[in-house]
Amino acid sequence: MTNQIKIEQLSAILEVLQLAEKLKFELRHSWLSNGRQESVAEHTWRMSLMAVLIEPLLGKKIDLARLLKMIIIHDLVEAEAGDVSVLDQIRNPEIKKIKLKNEEKAIENIREMLSKSNGQEIYDLFYEFEEKSTFEAKVANAIDKLEVQLQHNHADINTWEEIEYDLSFVIGKHVQFDETFTLLKDLIEKQAEQKLQIAGFDILEIRDRALTNFN
Repeated sequence: MTNQIKIEQLSAILEVLQLAEKLKFELRHSWLSNGRQESVAEHTWRMSLMAVLIEPLLGKKIDLARLLKMIIIHDLVEAEAGDVSVLDQIRNPEIKKIKLKNEEKAIENIREMLSKSNGQEIYDLFYEFEEKSTFEAKVANAIDKLEVQLQHNHADINTWEEIEYDLSFVIGKHVQFDETFTLLKDLIEKQAEQKLQIAGFDILEIRDRALTNFN
């Protein structure tokens, strides 16, 4: 490989890194314990940390490097397409369709930007995550869901919307493939339950409603 080819590849990488910088200020529908709204980059960072910490406890050997790559790039499309709250997607299915279309366009653009290096790998990892087609992809998706709830648990209860009370109790369907994740889900769900109880909410009512509406 000549230096000229490397320079072309590195120039394309710098373009993608400039695009990715937007994730540092692209805000999510989650709040931090200090009252500030969370960025996409912060969510991705803690997902990566969770993967490193949880990996030794999993019941099946995993390709940690592949898992981390998948986590790091799974929301990269949001640098171009923006973050769309799951709450908005639940309330309006058309929003979810638009989100998917925009993200498909974004990952195609990223693949093209990195066409002379690892654009195809990034593209394939994105869809591996979306389709949950491997054990690593299932792990990445489980971590994604659990990190969201964990962040809600850390935030002031006043930042929660009512529908999020219910969503605290429906994470189980995303973690059933591995006992470690089931145990972790139970601990995180218990934190949410305690937070809601302290705030004076009826846990049995919320749990029953959640299982009726979202399972």
